[in-house]
Amino acid sequence: MHIKTYYYLTKPGIIYGNAITATGGFFLASKGNFDVLLFLATLIGLSLVIASACVFNNYIDRGIDEKMARTKNRALVKKLISPFNALAYGTVLGLIGFLVLFFHTNLLATLLGATGFFFYVVVYGIYKRKSIYGTLVGSISGAIPPVVGYCAVSNNFDIGAIIFFIILVLWQMPHFYAIAIYRYKDYANASIPVLPIKKGIHTTKVHMLFYITAFIIASTALTTFGLTGYIYLVVMSLLGLKWLLLAVKGFTTEDDGRWARKMFSFSLIVITALCVLISVDAVR
Repeated sequence: MHIKTYYYLTKPGIIYGNAITATGGFFLASKGNFDVLLFLATLIGLSLVIASACVFNNYIDRGIDEKMARTKNRALVKKLISPFNALAYGTVLGLIGFLVLFFHTNLLATLLGATGFFFYVVVYGIYKRKSIYGTLVGSISGAIPPVVGYCAVSNNFDIGAIIFFIILVLWQMPHFYAIAIYRYKDYANASIPVLPIKKGIHTTKVHMLFYITAFIIASTALTTFGLTGYIYLVVMSLLGLKWLLLAVKGFTTEDDGRWARKMFSFSLIVITALCVLISVDAVR
């Protein structure tokens, strides 16, 4: 039970999600020359760094977590783990993760991992409490893992890394806005200034429409620049359009919470499909 408690302190769902996008970045840069040992080192090192960031985030957010139904049973809120033990645990995870990245990938991938860690723990930790732009800051940190996967192979922050980074930022915005809508009461109780609370749900839907449109354009850029084939282009274009149509339906829905959950679920399908398609249709 105690081990399980420490396990959940790392927010495994976030780790697995980022592992999928990091895998997509790794395959995109590999161009058919897949290095199994490098892949494992990248995934292990990055996962440990993300786990560390999540533990520190749990420590920082323990005060607001107790006000939200979704997070009120977390280990630090229920005092199942002491704050000191959580900090020690997070520190050890981070040190091991960065050492794995440094010695088994390259300096660029390690520095990018450190940048993502800093944005999530420090910048996002501050902005989520003070500004509607906290979501954007969180999206920046969440877009770095696939770039780490990419640069672990290429050791070069080139056009492929830039496009993939932009794609992930654009994908995360409507993804997180959907969560903010169906978790509206939680965020209100914790006084977190997400867009639906500060500007209203209708304005949030307009923003989601914009970001999904931009995502469709950005995702096609991988093929435009010769990084993926036409199977990827066709499937991602169709999925993007379906996501956009679902967003449009939000303006006539009578149940915002139910619609937002559908948007959230479909966003997961979109990002999973994107990474799988990159893995099988990246230009060799």
